[in-house]
Amino acid sequence: MKKTTYPASLTIDFADKHDRLTSFFRPLWAVPILVLLCVLTPSVNGSGTVAGLSAATALMIIFRQCYPRWWFDFALELNRFSTRIFAYLFLLTDQYPSTVDRQAVHLNIDYPDAKKDLNRWLPIVKWLLAIPHYIVLAFLGVAALVTTVIAWFAILFTGRYPESLFNFVVGVLRWSTRVNAYAFLLTTDQYPPFSLE
Repeated sequence: MKKTTYPASLTIDFADKHDRLTSFFRPLWAVPILVLLCVLTPSVNGSGTVAGLSAATALMIIFRQCYPRWWFDFALELNRFSTRIFAYLFLLTDQYPSTVDRQAVHLNIDYPDAKKDLNRWLPIVKWLLAIPHYIVLAFLGVAALVTTVIAWFAILFTGRYPESLFNFVVGVLRWSTRVNAYAFLLTTDQYPPFSLE
C-alpha cells in the first residue's frame, strides 16, 4: 500500500554539537525575537497562528471559494518564522531565528486550490473537529517541555542533545504543524494523523 504524505510537513536538521553557553542562557537570548513575534501576532492562539488570519481565511473560502496566493505565502512565512523561534526555544537548534533565512527548520505546506481541494463549508467546523488533537497535543506539549529541560541538562554536561529526545520534540512540533494547517491555516481538508512521524 502506498504511503501518502500529509500536505504539511516539518523537519529540523539534527546538530551533533550544541553550544553550552547559549543553551544555558537561551531564555534570555530569545527575548528580542519573542518581542518581535508578539508584535507580529498580537492575538496568538496555542498553535502559533493569528486568530484573525484564520477567520479571514475561512471567510474567503466560504464566500469566495478562494485562497489568494499572497495571503497563503504570508501565513506560511509567518508560521515558518514562529517555528524557527520554537525550535530555538526548545534547544533544537543553536541558530538564532532569522526573519528571512529558513536555516535548519524546514516547514512546508502545500498551496491549496480552494475550488478543487477545499470544501467551502468545512472551515466552519474544522476547529471543532480538531478537538481530539488539542487534547493529545496538550499532554504532548507538557512532555515536550519536560523533555527540553532534560535535554538542557544533557547539553550543559555533554554538549549534545540526545537524538531520541530531539526526535520526540520535533515530532510534537510536526503534529502541531499538521493540526495548524488543518484547523487554522485551512490549507487542507485531509484530517491530520495522530502521529509524531
